[in-house]
Amino acid sequence: MIVASVPDFREAARRRLPRFLFEYIDGGSYAEATLRRNVDDLSRLALRQRVLRDVSKLDLSTELFGQKLSLPVALAPIGLAGLNARRGECQAVRAAEKAGVPFTLSTVGACPIGEVAGAASKPFWFQLYMIRDRAFMRDLLAQAMEANCSALVFTVDMPVPGSRYRDYHTGLAGSGGLQGALWRVAQAMVRPGWAWDVGLWGRPHTLGNVAPVLNGNTGIEDFFAWMRNNFDPSINWRDLDFIRAEWKGPLIIKGILDPEDAKEAAELGADGIVVSNHGGRQLDGVLSSTRALPPIAEAVGDRLTVLADGGIRSGLDVVRMLALGAKGVLLGRAWAWALAAGGEAGITKLLQLIEAEMRVAMALTGTTKIAEIDKTILAGD
Repeated sequence: MIVASVPDFREAARRRLPRFLFEYIDGGSYAEATLRRNVDDLSRLALRQRVLRDVSKLDLSTELFGQKLSLPVALAPIGLAGLNARRGECQAVRAAEKAGVPFTLSTVGACPIGEVAGAASKPFWFQLYMIRDRAFMRDLLAQAMEANCSALVFTVDMPVPGSRYRDYHTGLAGSGGLQGALWRVAQAMVRPGWAWDVGLWGRPHTLGNVAPVLNGNTGIEDFFAWMRNNFDPSINWRDLDFIRAEWKGPLIIKGILDPEDAKEAAELGADGIVVSNHGGRQLDGVLSSTRALPPIAEAVGDRLTVLADGGIRSGLDVVRMLALGAKGVLLGRAWAWALAAGGEAGITKLLQLIEAEMRVAMALTGTTKIAEIDKTILAGD
């Protein structure tokens, strides 16, 4: 099929991936109301078209956390993303480097820090959850520093995992055991391209950074059981002291939806935040990132760097988020779909598409630099 948009990447991913992996990427929690709001609220924002503005020279570059970027975009952390293509996170980091944007490796990615560092020639970002086993966290942070990761994205909106009904329907969650494994094998068998590229040649399937604490148990059921048992519901703001003691680089707090929490992050010395509802995968029924972003940017935008994710399906959406007050955005599902559809080349094409769409949006709103994009480019109701 011809891929000309992010929805096209989604459809290509649906055709290639076993159902349990596609639904894991694509789905949200409970009734998926927040998942839909993320897309709908953002797409409803009308841009203010201007003319005769001399937009012959456009500059899409920006700087985040001391790093010069070609676009105000980063690839967000996605769990198990590396199963979407052979050694997928390694392909993703190479594509991000070529495009001049950061890649963020998830704690629960398929490829470990060391392998991704070996595939990279420049620093990438690392994402961390608060885990009960603090020694495990210290070890991960030490590995991230040894790999020269340039920023830490600390995700705080998952003290307990949300319930994602699609994962029960596909055998990725729930009963598990032999029945679940056989159901997933059956789904993989009808996707022979994926089964060959990832299922066979993509080994080892050791669940990356988590493998050392699984004691040789590398099944998907083992991974989800570890998550349920080791995410720490006692996490609180004082835990940032532990993170700061172990990590000296830029610290970005991901999962902020309330201005009061944003102010707390600023008070405690975070360098940045990500306005995010975890892609609609945690508490269903909360605000979309689009609705949550403006008051947060207003409250703390002069004290730390505000980023955002959720519902971004085009370069126009990137511009919309910047207009609402974000200094940069994180692409989530979009790059996972592109990886599944075409590996490294797929992500390269996605980022080229995002850039081209941003250029059109900037030119037709009369803006020539990222710093010029603000709420004045949004049209009224």
